[in-house]
Amino acid sequence: MPGTTPGATPGTTLVIGATGTTGSRTAAQLIAAGRRVRAAGRSAAPLPGAEPVRFDWYDPATHDEALAGADRVYLVPPVGDPDPAAVMLPFLERARAAGLRRAVLLSSSAIPAGGPAVGVVHQALPGLFEEWAVLRPSWFMQNFTGTHAHADSIRAEGALRTAAGTGRVGFVDAEDIAAVAVRALTDDRAPNTDLVLTGPEALSHDDVAAILTEVTGRPVVHHHLTYEAVRDALAAAIPPEFAAMLAGMDRAIAEGAEDRTTDTVRRLTGRPPHGFRAAAERELAAAIRKA
Repeated sequence: MPGTTPGATPGTTLVIGATGTTGSRTAAQLIAAGRRVRAAGRSAAPLPGAEPVRFDWYDPATHDEALAGADRVYLVPPVGDPDPAAVMLPFLERARAAGLRRAVLLSSSAIPAGGPAVGVVHQALPGLFEEWAVLRPSWFMQNFTGTHAHADSIRAEGALRTAAGTGRVGFVDAEDIAAVAVRALTDDRAPNTDLVLTGPEALSHDDVAAILTEVTGRPVVHHHLTYEAVRDALAAAIPPEFAAMLAGMDRAIAEGAEDRTTDTVRRLTGRPPHGFRAAAERELAAAIRKA
C-alpha cells in the first residue's frame, strides 16, 4: 500500500475549485486525513477544517495570495473554457516560482496529453514540476445526480438526452476521483504520470436510466439524439467550438472510445471503486426518502 513517511510533516494543499464536484470531496478527504488545506474559490466560501481563500482563474490579483504557504495544488480547470491553458499556464509558472513543488491536474479520459483544451496543460505539466499527476477520470456518476445538465433533465422530466447511442462508459464516482487525488497529492512519491480512472463496470446511458428508475422509483428514459442535435443544443449556452467538442465526446462514446475499465482506483487506494447503483443510492438518498 502506498503511504506517507511516519512522522512526516504534512504539506499544505491549495485546492482550486474547493466547492466543486471533485474539489469539495478532495478537500474533505484531505482534512479528514489531517492535512492542511487552503480552499480556493471565487467566493472564498467557508469550509470546515480549511482556510478559505479567494481565487479566480481570470483575476491574477488573486493568485499570489492563494499560493501563499502552499507546496502542492489540486487543479480544476476553469469550467467551460475551450482554451484553459491561456490562464492556467501563467498561473502554474507563478506557482513554480513561488515554491510549489507538486501539482495534480484534473483532466478527462477523453483528452490525452497534447489534446484539445486541458490536454495542452497536461502536456506542459511535467516540464513545470518534478512531482505531478494528471487524473483522467471517465464521465462522472454525479453527472446524473448533482448539478450537471443531465441531472437537471432527469429531475425535471425523467429524461436523459445524449448522442452516445448504446456506447458504454466506465462511469466513475467523484468520491473515488478524490481518493486518488489525495494519494497523488500526499504520497511520498508522486505518480509522475497520467491516471485513467473508471468505475468497476462499463454502462450505457440506457443502463444508467434503468438503474436510476429502479433506485428512485421514478421512470427515467434515455433519448438517443444525433451529434448535430446535441451540438446545437449546447451551442445555445456555450461557445460553438466547445459545444462541438462536447458533442463529439458523445459521438466517441457511441463509437466505443470509453468502453473500458481500469484498476487505477484499486491500485492507488487499496479498495475497489464504487459501482453506479451504490453511488446513486448514496447521492440520491435524501430525494429517495422524500419520494
